This record gives sequence, C-alpha cells and structure tokens, in this order.
Amino acid sequence: MGRVSVEAWIREYARLIAEAAPRLTELDSAVGDADHGANLSRGMAAVVAALDSSSFDDDGALLKKVGMTLVSTVGGASGPLYGTFFLRVSSALGDGFPAAFRAGVDGVAARGKSAVGEKTMLDTLVPAADALEAGKDWPAVVDAASAGRNSTVPLVARKGRASYLGERSAGHLDPGAESSFLLVRAAASALGAND
Repeated sequence: MGRVSVEAWIREYARLIAEAAPRLTELDSAVGDADHGANLSRGMAAVVAALDSSSFDDDGALLKKVGMTLVSTVGGASGPLYGTFFLRVSSALGDGFPAAFRAGVDGVAARGKSAVGEKTMLDTLVPAADALEAGKDWPAVVDAASAGRNSTVPLVARKGRASYLGERSAGHLDPGAESSFLLVRAAASALGAND
C-alpha cells in the first residue's frame, strides 16, 4: 500500500461523502440531529484542503493529519469517532492494512464505548475488519460491510442521540453505518486496485 493509494482512499472518501451528504442528512433527520451529512462533508473538505497544502513523510503522517483534521472540524460524535479511527490506523500501518484497519475499528469501539448490534458505525466496520483479516478480496469486504450496514435497519439504537428514540429508532438505517460503508467502498476503490 503506497502513498498514492492511501491518499487516493482519503480523496475518494471525501468525494463519496460530498456526494452522499444530502442522503446522510436525510437519514440523520429520522434518528438524530440532521447534521451528519453536513458535518462530515465539511470535515472531509477540510481534510482535502489539508492534503492539498501539505506534504507528508509517510502514510502514517498523512493519516494522522486526516484524523486530527476531523477531530477539529467535525462536530458531534462523528468527529472524535472518525478522528480516532484514522489516528489508530495511522499508528498501526506497519502491521499491514488489515491489522491497521482493525486497530482503527477497535479505537472507534473504545471511544464510543459501543459494540456490534447497537446501531452504530461499528455494525459496518466490524464485519469489514473481520473480512479483511480473513483475507477476503475487496468485493467480499464490501459485501460484508453492506450486510452489516443493512443490519442496522431493524435494530433499536443503544448509543447516541438515536437511542433517545428507543423503539422508534427501529426501521431506520443508521447514518453512521452508511458513512462507514462509504469509507469501506472508498478503500476498495483506491486500495483494491493494487491487489
């Protein structure tokens, strides 16, 4: 995994988030503050600006910048959670991408004090991490992430603002699970090309 691939991953994620921002906000309007799309789009735009104006010694430094930028520009829970993801990935890249991705996912779980089945981004990220560590190809990783994302629809939220709705949160796709799916799709597009 070279610098160009990592940077391509981040830029593709920014593109997908900008494209999906209205849908993410629509999903969040049903169970949250209706700001997930706008917040994440603003954060990823700041990330792209940082990439355009900076140079990095290695992939870890680039991803650390991504994480720090998201923490400082994205409000609510999304900034700290995605920021933690990229910071943890940045420090574990030497162990290979599957292990680094897992480190990022574990960081999200620790930061959010959450687990699979609580209607969060982890419902997408954990199956993707499992598939990566099992050596699956990128299409299978995307399929695992997609199934995890879709599993949030019938769930009752246990974390975040959606949990305030209790049983009424069931029947809605979790916006964090959707934005996490886009993260996996971007990785498959940018990193899978080198497989």
